[in-house]
Amino acid sequence: MPGDILAVMASPGTSPTMTLSFLAVLLAATLHGCATTDHSSRYQTDALSDELSDDVFPVRAAQGRTCCDLVVGTPRQQTLAHSAVGFLGKSRIEVNGRRFTFDCSGLARGVYVTQGIDLYDGLGELDGGNGVGRIYGHVVQHGRIHYGPTVYPGDLVFFHNTWDFNRDDRFNDPLTHVGVVEGVERDGTVVFVSRVAGGIERYRMNLRMPDTHRTSDGRVLNDFMRRKEFRDPEATQYLTGQLFAAFGTLISE
Repeated sequence: MPGDILAVMASPGTSPTMTLSFLAVLLAATLHGCATTDHSSRYQTDALSDELSDDVFPVRAAQGRTCCDLVVGTPRQQTLAHSAVGFLGKSRIEVNGRRFTFDCSGLARGVYVTQGIDLYDGLGELDGGNGVGRIYGHVVQHGRIHYGPTVYPGDLVFFHNTWDFNRDDRFNDPLTHVGVVEGVERDGTVVFVSRVAGGIERYRMNLRMPDTHRTSDGRVLNDFMRRKEFRDPEATQYLTGQLFAAFGTLISE
């Protein structure tokens, strides 16, 4: 879509300089990323506002398409998914004695470290960044950003606008949350594991019906990802399918 920053960053024809420039802008706005970590912090994101117009948020390239397909995945992909499930209900994120921050980025890092991958590595001049934007940048450089329709166990799933990160009362906060895909149900609902307000939990997202929380028979298709605040703009959206940004695949074999 025109103005789609994620498509620009992931495009094979994009120069390394351009990619790093966009990443630097995004990282300026995503130093901590996860909504569940600290709602009181305020960070300056003037660089983001100067570089990007309002109409690029949110990016939902998969909505309106047939997504997502059920696949078994390779052994390493399945191991990533099993590792994510192993953190459910845990009160800390630790792998082989190494502790990670108890937030969505820390969970993603902990899961991938089990396969020898540090999601904060490899950004060169962007080493000062961290959080969801840093993980996204790692995938841009070392893997594949995509929108389905095939989603693999262990894939990363990114979200925009899960909270008002820059506290400007606008729906313009990119890459604020990340989870790890466990699998896909037969109706296309993606099941993923993430650190959310209640702890490390399973969440669901259905991009075929992004505006539906529950079906008539009570099945959850899309969990609430953004907490409702009285200052939210009128058009604010709250469900996982509405806030979806992209998937990221790092392990394919």
